[in-house]
Amino acid sequence: MEKVRIECISGTSADRPVLMGFAKARELHRLSYADVLDEDTGRGYQRRFNAQHSLDFRRYIQRPRSSTIPLTFNLRPEAAESWSVIHSTDGRVAIEIDARAARVMSQVDCQHRLGHLDDLDVTLPFMAYVGLDAREEMEIFSVINGKAKGLSASLLDFHDGRLAADLAGDRPELFIALHLNNEPSSPWHRQLDLGGATTSGMSRRASLRTLQKAVKRFLSRSRILQTESVETAARTVLDYWTAIAAVLHDAWIKPRRHLIAKGIGVYALMDVAADLWLERREDTSADLRYFTQKLTDFATEIDWTSGGDLAGLGGESGAKAAAAHIRSVRRRLTVKAVANG
Repeated sequence: MEKVRIECISGTSADRPVLMGFAKARELHRLSYADVLDEDTGRGYQRRFNAQHSLDFRRYIQRPRSSTIPLTFNLRPEAAESWSVIHSTDGRVAIEIDARAARVMSQVDCQHRLGHLDDLDVTLPFMAYVGLDAREEMEIFSVINGKAKGLSASLLDFHDGRLAADLAGDRPELFIALHLNNEPSSPWHRQLDLGGATTSGMSRRASLRTLQKAVKRFLSRSRILQTESVETAARTVLDYWTAIAAVLHDAWIKPRRHLIAKGIGVYALMDVAADLWLERREDTSADLRYFTQKLTDFATEIDWTSGGDLAGLGGESGAKAAAAHIRSVRRRLTVKAVANG
């Protein structure tokens, strides 16, 4: 059986055994793959591929005196029948890979550096972990890239959601946001941009980071977790957004033209959700029926279009101003209703 052999040295990176070596860029490209997060299935963990980023590196690495830090790979255990680590009696080490095998090394930290180097003979250094499972690999990726410029904050949040031992207890706002994205009955179902790739063709309404920050505002203002479980809070937020999608149906089905599913609208509406939660009577459940009735009284009187009442608002101050405007409309309509009554 024909083998591809890459000479290495063995050692450790902190507490993990690794192999380090050098190989042609085209060979490393042929033997490896990026495990990009598939938002439709939930498999994978890498960011979506940025062709411009990769092409920029291709241009750079061909310049005189160019260089790069080692590319980082992992030899996945599920492909172990196609690769082996050979230790020679003289102390040398080599990776041997079945030449007919599919790509067996996952690209832990080199997707964009390697993406457009499939035809180059430039020699690159690399480090390879041996036998990490996908969860361990994702954890290392998150640590390496946690502060990386351009890496989606939503992707890192998604990693936190998969890695946390007690997500509901540690980050309830993220638990609730992921629940809204994963629950089939939710109007947000598979509508959040997680930072990965999708083939479904559906347009994403907002990012995971945006929704979980908005949920955090709701939790802080309502103090719902002082008396209710995280699961109850998640059902409450789900009922609220289901009511939003029903009462503001036209705006919800045309997210590009309206602000209810964009940052400023999401933040402001979650502030209003806290108002409605705090206002409820003790004998009244804050459920879908309650939110639908309350929202019907004022939400349709606001111009949610991109050029409407909330146009031009942004950031923390903009979210406060948007919530204040919604509350003022609600107060005005309440006073009018009382006067007419």
